[in-house]
Amino acid sequence: MSSKNNKKTKKRPILKYLLGFALFVVFLGLVISIATYLHFSRGLPDLKDLTGYKPNLVNEIYSSDGTLIAEYGIEKRKLIDLEEIPDHVVDAFIAIEDKRFYEHSGLDIQGITRALIQNIREGHVVSGGSTITQQVTKNLILTPEKTYTRKIKEAILSYRIEKNLSKKEILYLYLNHIYLADGTYGVEAASKNYFGKSVRDINIPEAALLAGIPKRPERYSPRRNFANSKKRQQT
Repeated sequence: MSSKNNKKTKKRPILKYLLGFALFVVFLGLVISIATYLHFSRGLPDLKDLTGYKPNLVNEIYSSDGTLIAEYGIEKRKLIDLEEIPDHVVDAFIAIEDKRFYEHSGLDIQGITRALIQNIREGHVVSGGSTITQQVTKNLILTPEKTYTRKIKEAILSYRIEKNLSKKEILYLYLNHIYLADGTYGVEAASKNYFGKSVRDINIPEAALLAGIPKRPERYSPRRNFANSKKRQQT
């Protein structure tokens, strides 16, 4: 009995030490996280670029009988309300770009972890793990530079966006602003460019083709690389 009690007595200090060390690590991680958040939050742009969203649009010139005769502008983009975009178009973009869009709060930790593991296995970057919210942040607020500093700012702003905008508002910004190759921005302009009709009227295969473009616009452009675009569509 005494030997058993001695073993138990010896185990208790070790367990206490391990528990204390674990609590210290958690506390240290919390302190570092808060300090990082406060440091990179300073000087961040506000959300007025999103709440007052006024992107560059294509200008259209019509004849007296209502026929479109010319278009010009810096970016080929035509705004369309989210309610006018078919569900299968929205679902296609969510399925390929951000499956957990309705579950996360700007950052998808599971997606980031999965992408990290995949990149390690492949030996190079094949997946980024960015959410739709992060893409909105990157394209509308921040610069496209690829640095750890920008990624931290992107994460903070994405969290703030999720707290200030609804999921529908985020999707509206994303689907109207995303670059879809061939000089087109937003699903409405891209649909008219590739299919000759409004995004309101495209079918599921056409929606899947559009949704496959944003990952690498020039690589998956149906005009420049139809084979790649078709393969991506099947994904």
